[in-house]
Amino acid sequence: MTKLPGPEAPKATPAGAPPLPPANRSRTAHGLTHAAAEGRFALQRCPACARFTYPPRDACPKCLCPALEFVDAPEGGLLVSSTTIHASVDPYFREHLPWRQGLVTADCGPPIIVHLHRDCVEGERVRLSLQLDKAGQPVVFARPATETPNMQDDPAWQEMTADPRSRRILITDGRHPAAPALARALLQAGAASVHVGLPDPDEVFDGGALLRATDNVTPVALDLTDARSVAALAAAIGAEVDILINTADHVRPVHLFERDAPRCLMETMDATVAATAHLAQAFGPTMMARGPAGPNSAVAWVNILSAYALGAHPEFGPVSVAHAACLSLSHWLRAELRPGGIRVLNAFTGPVEGEWYQRVPPPKTSPSQLSRAVVDGLRRGLEDIYIGDIARDIQARLAANPKALERENGQ
Repeated sequence: MTKLPGPEAPKATPAGAPPLPPANRSRTAHGLTHAAAEGRFALQRCPACARFTYPPRDACPKCLCPALEFVDAPEGGLLVSSTTIHASVDPYFREHLPWRQGLVTADCGPPIIVHLHRDCVEGERVRLSLQLDKAGQPVVFARPATETPNMQDDPAWQEMTADPRSRRILITDGRHPAAPALARALLQAGAASVHVGLPDPDEVFDGGALLRATDNVTPVALDLTDARSVAALAAAIGAEVDILINTADHVRPVHLFERDAPRCLMETMDATVAATAHLAQAFGPTMMARGPAGPNSAVAWVNILSAYALGAHPEFGPVSVAHAACLSLSHWLRAELRPGGIRVLNAFTGPVEGEWYQRVPPPKTSPSQLSRAVVDGLRRGLEDIYIGDIARDIQARLAANPKALERENGQ
């Protein structure tokens, strides 16, 4: 639920950590967290009387039904009143004043106290969204119902998102089939510069010419399987990385009972799980320390993960196993980076068009589709995105029946 910058007593934070918004939520309220992480506006609705309710409760306030469900709700509403807060005892809000808040009557019924975009006007319609604040907790935010000039510049909105505009970005493995498209999409979104890691910056490979021909893209020496190489790059540019996009991958089709399966599995684990751990150790502490650095702050870490991490595909077992481990590692990383206000975005994608998925029938995920989705996820401040038909299908089937997904995947 929305937390106000009111008289709540300040909480102690770890030494050197920036102040974060109030983070206490009930377990029930984390239904909002789930929706906010995926960019949905969902509220509780009573199955007995069909009434939407807010803030989250354990029983319907009208009929006392205890079986409230979180469902997608209409995003519109009317801004009834607003105020600008100029003083607060909360350490986080004290550093971000003035701060606008308002009361919105949602189209679906309940009145909601919201964080307010500076362009919202009393008496006019607004668009509601659930956002994850710097503490990783869900809050309700209201923006104008129609786009306004320089809408992304609102300071409160910037606190809820990780817009790549004016940011310095590292793409960790330029050999990923989506790396050139990612670099172009990020620059088109206003990124200041993009560094792209390559074990050998002079290596000739598909997509290499595109990377080198793109303005403001700089190839840098980075071997993700070598901890010393990762540490050396972090020492050189770590203090300049605002967004890290982890494209570590290693795709080799093999079935479990084939002779090469154990070797392929270990190679894939080394190129993905170990590589992500190297990156976390080398870049994580510096990014976390730069979380509160204002316009020049570090803001996000993106992991490009195979949707097969959520449901194993027999032919791509090493990818399924390694990316499932990377997903668990990303949860660990998110917990470690949260005190610095750094967002971790997991981008689950179906088979990406490229060399190693040639035998996989359509539909596949195009590099441009993946790139647009990552930019959109950063702009909206999301934690989990599903890119392409395969990834969205796996997400839906996993939510509906995990056992069905287990039996049907790869058929």
